[in-house]
Amino acid sequence: MPTHPLTVEPEAVLAVDGLRKHFGPTVALQDAALRLFPGEVHALVGENGSGKSTLVKILSGVHHPDTGSMTVGGRPFAPRTPAQSLRAGIDTVFQEVLGVENRSVLDNLWLGADRLLRPVTRDAGRRAKAAEVLAALLVTPPELDAPFGSLQLSDRQACGIARSLLRDPKVLILDEATSALDHDTRTRLFALVRQRAALGMSIVLITHRMDEIREIGDRVTVLRSGRTVGTLGADWEHDEMIRLMTGGAHLVQDTARTVPDATATDSATATGSATEARPVVLKVTGSRLRPGGEPCRAQLRRGEIIGLAGLEGHGQDDFLRLLVGHGDTDGVVRIEGDREHRVTDTRKARDLGIAYVARDRRGESILPWMSILDNFAIATAEQDVRKGLLSERAAETRFRHYVDRLGIRFGRTSDAITTLSGGNQQKVVIARWLAADPDVLLLNDPTRGIDVGAKRDLYRLLRELAGQGLTVVMLSSEVDEHVELMDRVLVFREGSLATELIREELNRERLVDAFFGGAAVAA
Repeated sequence: MPTHPLTVEPEAVLAVDGLRKHFGPTVALQDAALRLFPGEVHALVGENGSGKSTLVKILSGVHHPDTGSMTVGGRPFAPRTPAQSLRAGIDTVFQEVLGVENRSVLDNLWLGADRLLRPVTRDAGRRAKAAEVLAALLVTPPELDAPFGSLQLSDRQACGIARSLLRDPKVLILDEATSALDHDTRTRLFALVRQRAALGMSIVLITHRMDEIREIGDRVTVLRSGRTVGTLGADWEHDEMIRLMTGGAHLVQDTARTVPDATATDSATATGSATEARPVVLKVTGSRLRPGGEPCRAQLRRGEIIGLAGLEGHGQDDFLRLLVGHGDTDGVVRIEGDREHRVTDTRKARDLGIAYVARDRRGESILPWMSILDNFAIATAEQDVRKGLLSERAAETRFRHYVDRLGIRFGRTSDAITTLSGGNQQKVVIARWLAADPDVLLLNDPTRGIDVGAKRDLYRLLRELAGQGLTVVMLSSEVDEHVELMDRVLVFREGSLATELIREELNRERLVDAFFGGAAVAA
């Protein structure tokens, strides 16, 4: 760890003060701050949506702050493009592996250099430097002339990191860049990070892995709701870190998960033991969410609202899609009384009463060239056919049933669905699948883009339907939503189902702690 005089703070190589950033009505950053010193490995942590990605993209020149100031080496820093950020000495390796697949490994390592569009195959100096960095990172480095697209994921990410190391920046930002690395490559990377830090390079490490922060972090800055809420030294305590991320202990009473004005149901008041007495309607026995991952086992019961939680990209989306017939479906079984049916594909899932509301409305859910009513009716068209023709009156009657219950705001049902806000488009999609009268409803982050009042309407409706026997499986990126609404929460980590929290165990601290692999925080 770098040592500095106690009486004089060294000049920050990077200083960030009072950054604010809005995306429409959404406040992504408000009063974000950071100090990074020469030769320091500085971790940046926070929950999903805390502002980490926005801050990194501002530092990288992808986004531009609304207000606030930044300096590099004491000089004003306001990059308008990634190239300007690079010229100032800040280089970022993102979680998404970036490269040109049909170009060689060597060409990819020197992308962004002065000869961007020309191959560097015959440049002996660059070949030697590239080979040296790859040998330091990888036990078995790839051939420099091999196509980049032929590499395994870990090697591709290692090449992205090597590209930044070859540039020798003042500040290297690793934005979840270790998540795709295998164990040996990660160990070698950390050795290189220590070497470069000893030579004066400063590193910003964004990671969800507490062991990584403990291993190489000198200091840790915590973001919460777009604000910098604290910076800890290398001797940070796990519980203190979690409390900073969550805002302190929030012990949730049973009433916190009871939707106001909702009719009391066994679903809303059931204890863990009562929940276990309900019949299993869907189970997963041994399916893997990802190649090489741990086998997944779970049981979903009638009338439950089950939350799927975890840091972004840790397997909860894979699990939800598994239930609707994507991936390793051999172990996915729908249970109807004494009969069991394998869920082999999406058509089979639908035939077995499983409905799925996708996260990507535009890409997977809405048909933008069709009307509001047509978008609603496509899942129930067979019920609305009269003498071989689709009865718009029957479809509209069915639609109106959900307009008030979900608070859908629109002009005319004949208007194009694209005339609605994103939140109202989402409500139409949810109404579509509720109208299909499923036994199991799978929701992929359904309240994204929906206002607080509409969320309450949806919570109330889901509680009502669960009380009538509907099984709801809901992926949510909002911790408070899990705490308020769910009967159980399945927490995913590293592409596998890691732990389960029942209602009596749910509070913000325990849930976030589970995201990061810690033991449950005592209430």
